[in-house]
Formats: sequence, C-alpha cells, structure tokens
Amino acid sequence: MSEAATATVQEAPPEARTVIEVRDLVTHYGPREILHGVNVDIVEGEIMVIMGGSGSGKSTFLRHLMALQRPTSGSIKILDHDVWSLSQKQLFELRRKLGVAFQSGALFSSMTVGENIMLPLYEHTKLDRTTMEIMARMKLEVVELSGFEDLMPSELSGGMIKRAAVARALIMDPRILFFDEPSAGLDPVVSKQLDELILRLRDAMGMTICVVTHELDSAFTIADRITVLDQGNILFIGTVDELRSSASERIQNLLNRRSEEAEIDPDEYLRRLTGDKEEAEGMPR
Repeated sequence: MSEAATATVQEAPPEARTVIEVRDLVTHYGPREILHGVNVDIVEGEIMVIMGGSGSGKSTFLRHLMALQRPTSGSIKILDHDVWSLSQKQLFELRRKLGVAFQSGALFSSMTVGENIMLPLYEHTKLDRTTMEIMARMKLEVVELSGFEDLMPSELSGGMIKRAAVARALIMDPRILFFDEPSAGLDPVVSKQLDELILRLRDAMGMTICVVTHELDSAFTIADRITVLDQGNILFIGTVDELRSSASERIQNLLNRRSEEAEIDPDEYLRRLTGDKEEAEGMPR
C-alpha cells in the first residue's frame, strides 16, 4: 500500500466550527480516477493551504470545494449544507457566500477596475449605482488600490490585477474565500505583499480562506494548516511545523524539490526506444 494511502489525517480542532466537510470524495475523468476517497475538514477562520505536485488533483479538488463540480461519489458540506442535495436555487444562494480570486485575475478588459469589482453586485443585488460605487471603493481600499477605480485593467501591473481580483471576490462579503495560485507570475516583493493581504483578511474580517499554491515560501507564511495531495490521495494534513518535521520521504522530496524518478541509463533508454525489450528488461518502469 502506498505511503499516501496510509497517511494519518489530522483532525480539525474540536472547538472550531467546520465550514467545509469533505468525506470519501472520489472523482473520475472517464475511466481514470483522479481523487481516491479524500477526507478533509476546513474550519472557520483558518487559512488552509492545498499543495501537491503536478497532476496531484489540486485543481479538481478546488473545483469541488467551490461547489462547481460534482464528484463521482462522496459528500461535501459547505456551511452546513450538503452541496449536491441542494436545488439549483439553493446552490446559487450558497455560491453567493463564496468568493474566488482566480489565478489570472480574470478581469474584463473592456470594463474599468471599478466596474469589474461592481459586477457581482449588478448580477446579484438591486442596489443603486451610488451604493455600489461606495462599496467598490471600500473594497479597493482594503486591497490598497484606493483611487484606481477608473483605470482599465491594461493599466495595472500584475500584482495590482491580483489585488483587484481580490477586491471583486470580497464585494459580496463572502464567508469563505478561495485563491487559485495567488503568487503565480509575481516577483518576490509583490508576492510577499499579497501574502500579507491574505493574512489581514483572515485577521481583520475573520474569513475562512482556502489557497491552492505551489509556492512553499508563501504557504509557510500564510497557512494555519496545510493539506498535501499526492496522486489523488491525502498525504498529509497539519501545521507548517508538523509538515517540516514530517518523516515522510515523499513530503521531504516535495519540500526540497527532489525528483522521485529513478535514474535511467542512457544506453538502456535507447534500447527501449528501438524496441530491444530483452536488452532493456532490467530498466526501471
């Protein structure tokens, strides 16, 4: 049995309220099983970071947590609601309590920054324009973009686009906020500023925040707990200190960016390419 399959999952603190509960989650794409019975609790007011190598199932798992993709089997409860037992109207209402900051920012290039941020208000409320503009300016101030509402996305830097996307994700005052690779494509200084913003959102607004990232420095800075996915299995759930001190070879390989692939002799590799199966018999598969 694999190390991932036998990993012990750390339970959430008993005094904390669970806002996302995942049980026995299995997902297939065609015949291929992507997630293999995943179990995770995310509690109110914490920053949960989800990590894992390429192809580990992080993006698929995130779509499930955002109630965007139905699993093959298993259950997901968000804010005490069994997601896939809800009607379409109830599911729509639940999603209004979730905010998402996309990896690329996903701002509409034909709209000003302020119009981008107000868009959810246009779609989901009947507020007047003046009230929406005031709310947008408030959220821009939270992400330190006060006064930028009349600019176009093309006039913003990469870091500013990310922060504007956070402001839009905050405009409906969500209970849970999701980040998909927030530091991707940013220089270290801007990435640090975004980490500080995420911490402020947790501390000042009491938000539950779920972050998918492959950036170790960022994860170690912001995480209350870290979930490590490995080939569709939960390899680890725990604090940063517990992760760093883990005896798991797979985790240490991840932390130290070491490849687990066996070294391949060039001659054996060439024999395999030319179809000489007997000569290549001893080669690692």
